[in-house]
Amino acid sequence: MPMRHLISITDLSDDDLRLLVERGAHFASGAVEKPLDGAIAGIYFRRTSTRTRTAFTSGALRLGAQTVTFGPDDLQLNTGETTEDTGRVLAGMLDLLVARTADATSELRSWAADGRMSVINAMSAEEHPTQGLTDLTTLHSHFGKVEGLRVLYVGEGNNSAVALALALSRFPGTELELRTPAGYGLAPEVLATATEQADRHGSRVAERHDMADLPAGLDAIYTTRWQTTGTSKPDPDWRRGFAPFQVTGELWESSPKAVFLHDLPAHRGEEVTAEVLDGPASIAFTQATHKLHSAMAVLEWCWAAH
Repeated sequence: MPMRHLISITDLSDDDLRLLVERGAHFASGAVEKPLDGAIAGIYFRRTSTRTRTAFTSGALRLGAQTVTFGPDDLQLNTGETTEDTGRVLAGMLDLLVARTADATSELRSWAADGRMSVINAMSAEEHPTQGLTDLTTLHSHFGKVEGLRVLYVGEGNNSAVALALALSRFPGTELELRTPAGYGLAPEVLATATEQADRHGSRVAERHDMADLPAGLDAIYTTRWQTTGTSKPDPDWRRGFAPFQVTGELWESSPKAVFLHDLPAHRGEEVTAEVLDGPASIAFTQATHKLHSAMAVLEWCWAAH
């Protein structure tokens, strides 16, 4: 069996995507197993993290693995060693590597190419695949399914939005409406891929750059913080363009049963009001806990191919 990696949602087959969501929901039910007994997992974060880093570290330990943790200044990359040489060394000592670089995924793919170590993308500049799996695990755990759910995403078309679009569009009957500020939407190639997937699976993905004529009867409303980790915006007046995309209680007037999702950290009064984030519709902090369950599913899936 070839080594398994999770670098992009698009690397997963439909069956593997469904399996990972269902296994995440399985772990959310309280199931405790030790399938990673004997494994050594490296946890390398070059950027800040609260949920993802804790989820993968805690998840690996709960599954029976031991962990080796690297901070942003711990590896000889800082002294000029090439990323290829670093990957070869780590692959000779680790079974799995969970890495957040916030840079291009090409670095992660170069490490995966060695073939001796599973590589898991804990967030790159282009995509946050483990967040997408967390989002679907949250929906599955709350609604008992993903199929047929209708989701509104409001805010920047960042790496979390990319993962959500690439994942949700592969479940039949789902609808994802993205409302993003002009100039801050999904990359055209990502939107094209998500739309093509939606066509194949009988689902729907659409994006607009305004907040008019929002769909009603939604199952979930989702936003992320406006300033993505490790990035900055070239337009000094960008907040003016983002202001109409704040999530407020008014969005629930036509979707009173919708739950609220947020990948956190949140900034109350910016992308979302405190009334919504701390209100009865919010399952954002439950969603954060599901990061652990989703991480456990990914680790188990990768290790099964060793």
